[in-house]
Amino acid sequence: MKNLRKYFLILAVAAVIFSCATETKTEQSIVLKDAFAEQFYIGTALNAKQLMGQDPEAMRVVKEQFNAIVAENCMKSERLQAEEGKFTFSLADKFVAFGEENNMFITGHTLVWHSQVPKWFFTDEEGNDVSREVMIERMKNHIYTVVGRYKGRVKGWDVVNEAVLDDGSYRNSKFYQIIGEDFIKLAFQFAHEADPEAELYYNDYSMHKAGKRQGVVAMVKKLQEEGVRIDGIGMQTHIGMDYPKLEDFESSLKAYIGLGVKVMITELDLSVLPMPDNNVGAEVSASFEYQQKLNPYTEGLPDEVNTKYEERYLDFFRLFHKYQNDITRVTLWGVYDGQSWKNDWPVRGRTDYPLLFDREYQAKPVVARIIDEVKK
Repeated sequence: MKNLRKYFLILAVAAVIFSCATETKTEQSIVLKDAFAEQFYIGTALNAKQLMGQDPEAMRVVKEQFNAIVAENCMKSERLQAEEGKFTFSLADKFVAFGEENNMFITGHTLVWHSQVPKWFFTDEEGNDVSREVMIERMKNHIYTVVGRYKGRVKGWDVVNEAVLDDGSYRNSKFYQIIGEDFIKLAFQFAHEADPEAELYYNDYSMHKAGKRQGVVAMVKKLQEEGVRIDGIGMQTHIGMDYPKLEDFESSLKAYIGLGVKVMITELDLSVLPMPDNNVGAEVSASFEYQQKLNPYTEGLPDEVNTKYEERYLDFFRLFHKYQNDITRVTLWGVYDGQSWKNDWPVRGRTDYPLLFDREYQAKPVVARIIDEVKK
């Protein structure tokens, strides 16, 4: 009888060990960075709350799932240099240190952008626009200081962000008004001088649109002809359930690949909510009044919507997989649904489900399906 009890005890212990091993194997199998290790980096954007240690669960997910990070806001000029000559690097330093500690590919975002720029940047003491020479010097000083601080540590920079409109023309930003289109060339030159080893990117939204595609291709070709170093193009991929058309996105993807530069999916999220106006792209200044009909899923996604949601995500990851030899990074614009900008843009106070991890920091079922697709 004693031997029989011993036998059953051994069986029970073995069952527990097998169960734990199976559970561990299952958990480990749902790891994005491992699934795409031989294809491209899989990244996410980090916000201030996470960098300040106020969202430890999000950081746990980042460490487990991602091998690349990008700064959501802490490296934008209004955060780094709110007053002329007075730089504040505390959060940016934390961002870079976290990436280094976890052996991640670090991307700085962004050096030159028409939005989130301190007001002083373009004006003199009397509030008038500064001269072209002063504007160039200010831009140069900002880029030299920021890129120089992280030389050899930040591996890639979104040098210029959103300088081309959907029709392919240049945005009439203050940079453009004061300097002219040369501000793009100069920004890339200054960034390269500050860190010759860093990769330098142009980043923009609505990159699937034919007009913007033509404008960006023409701009990059001109930079290349002038001997300006540009290493890659970032396709912001803020998508919805019915926009953009997959074939339009693929057409742009092939056009950018044809330029001989790296291509990155830089700000991926998938909104399930209706857009008040599909023409706003990802223009941060867009804002619409809250209406209940624009916020239909406050209690979760109906099964039929979730099914379409998963297929939509799968369609895009299949496309990324198809062009894995040309795409170097796929970055989600946030870690989990609860902290996504899509909950408040372009309508504040909505409940959206745009990312791959839910409000409880759990991987959604679509993550396992995405990984299964990769294994095929």
